[in-house]
Amino acid sequence: MRDTAVVRLVEDRLAWYPPGAGAEPQWLDDDVTSDGLRATLAQRRIKVCFAAPGADARLLTLAVAPEEKKHLSQSLPFTLEEQVAADVDSLHFAYSPLENDSYAVAIVAKAKMEAWQALLADFPGITLWLPEPLLLPWLDGEWCLVLEGESAIVRTGRCAGFTVEREMVAAMLQSVIVDTGLPMAVIVYGAEQAEDTALLPELLHDRVQWRRGNLCAALLLSDAPQATINLLQGNFAPRLPLALWWQQWRWVAAVFAAACILQLATTYAEYRSLFIQNLALRGAVEQSYRRAFPQGAVVDAEKQLRRQLDVVGGSGQPSGFIGLIERVGSAMAGMPDASIASINYNDKGNEMRLNIVAADFEGVEQLRSRINEAGLEAIMESSSTQGERVSARLRVTERS
Repeated sequence: MRDTAVVRLVEDRLAWYPPGAGAEPQWLDDDVTSDGLRATLAQRRIKVCFAAPGADARLLTLAVAPEEKKHLSQSLPFTLEEQVAADVDSLHFAYSPLENDSYAVAIVAKAKMEAWQALLADFPGITLWLPEPLLLPWLDGEWCLVLEGESAIVRTGRCAGFTVEREMVAAMLQSVIVDTGLPMAVIVYGAEQAEDTALLPELLHDRVQWRRGNLCAALLLSDAPQATINLLQGNFAPRLPLALWWQQWRWVAAVFAAACILQLATTYAEYRSLFIQNLALRGAVEQSYRRAFPQGAVVDAEKQLRRQLDVVGGSGQPSGFIGLIERVGSAMAGMPDASIASINYNDKGNEMRLNIVAADFEGVEQLRSRINEAGLEAIMESSSTQGERVSARLRVTERS
């Protein structure tokens, strides 16, 4: 993790390892050191992660059926209930997908998560919490051990590792050998080669590659974790700093809210004024309509009035009843022997049916021709003889 700073607990004291740090950690109970970490967090030029103590985080790999992935966050505690000694309600479960429908899982007590949150409260911005063993360098077929004081940090797989007392290293590694077999190499970071090698099961002695150093030396050779299980999930996921944002922007928000309220009030006042004017105009239109047509329902006074005017020919165009009767009358002028017996007008089709009485059929045909010459279309529907005169029914419409 050459480009990542690490914050961890060492003997109940917070310390941090800047990228390229020396052999010793920098203690955060020193004001100058803590100010340096805060400056690093504020600049956001490098990543900062918290290394959760491996003794408090259990790591395992779990195969998950495809249909269970959608509800994994709810089902995971019940799936692993028989594999943990504590009540699942007191435990926090974090997970990360791997390949082939498998997931890396980390289990931590909720009380520990809350305690770590309290310790890191003065350093906001650390949003990546990783189990300590996953910080060690790892290659397929290799194990890595870092011996520090009376404890050992061990990584045995992509998502496998633990932190135990030195006396428990042999027993724990023997258990891993039974489950996964022997590794090709065991990288050990320590201070005394013979003493450190003796801590491992005898089966591993010929596979040990001992290096002088501590966790700082191991971090220099470690890349970003291949199986990143960020413990900050679920109820412990980072929250937006709403309180801080409110403190910084509350006056701007107040001015904006006041402007919005003023705009809404102005808009509402204009709406009320226009609404009242609209009611007055509609009332005036309805009164005008009633003066012309006292009877009948009023739905759209303007539209209804235009329709009535079109019916009586008030549009100014040669259409409607008045327009038709005017042109028919002009055609009958000069034909004293012809008269109209009755008129039937249909306003929807703007057509008129005339019952004509003339001296003979020639007179009826002459009248029909004169109507056609007036720009209309006259069609004879029927004719009959009544004594010495002829009666005919004509359908008159606008010429299309």
